[in-house]
Amino acid sequence: MAESPPDESPLVFEDPAYRDAVVDLLGAVSYGEISAFERLAEDARMAPTLEDKVAIATMASAEFGKVAALHDRIRRLGADPFEAMAPFRDAIDLFHAHTAPSDWFESLIKAYVGDGLANDFYREIAAFLDTETRDLVVASLDDEGHAAFVVDRVRAAIGADPRLAGRLALWGRRLMGEALTQAQRVAAERDALSALLAGGVDRPGLDLAAIGRMFTRITERHAARMEELGLAA
Repeated sequence: MAESPPDESPLVFEDPAYRDAVVDLLGAVSYGEISAFERLAEDARMAPTLEDKVAIATMASAEFGKVAALHDRIRRLGADPFEAMAPFRDAIDLFHAHTAPSDWFESLIKAYVGDGLANDFYREIAAFLDTETRDLVVASLDDEGHAAFVVDRVRAAIGADPRLAGRLALWGRRLMGEALTQAQRVAAERDALSALLAGGVDRPGLDLAAIGRMFTRITERHAARMEELGLAA
């Protein structure tokens, strides 16, 4: 693979701590996309129809297709993408190990709710980045309309069997708990990300109250997704 051109970085990249935080975030998002690709490709085997199988496979392909741009940005910042992803492998793999779906509908909820929670967390952090990096991160989190497929399938299933709603609502709450646990773990264990959230002399940051409000916003968006699915949060 040809080397990427050197990054024409804004002045903020003269701060090594900021650069490390950006590389951390891009590494986390990158591994998250790769992990989502693997999970969705596996979930496609549970699809009840060929149309559903193709829809999930398309979602998986879209996730993997976002990795190259993230890796290119990491290289432009002088870091190795695989080294950048490595610190997040355990946390992300642990989340997926603890939330393995038992059937097709649980896999749909996880694809919509679980990925949505992670994406909300990354969007919150991206708000503290330079414009180019923020735009790249936000673009990589776009579901490209795939959410409509999940909402349609879940609502139709609940309409056909209302008893399904209770089980899926419990599953959504479990995903919420696991996702918040892992997000807090990542933020706490990575000094660069913690420093980014804390801010600096020339950068705004979050105090403990603001961090609490951030997780409140994430919780509220989760509740909105559950409501869209026809489930209680």
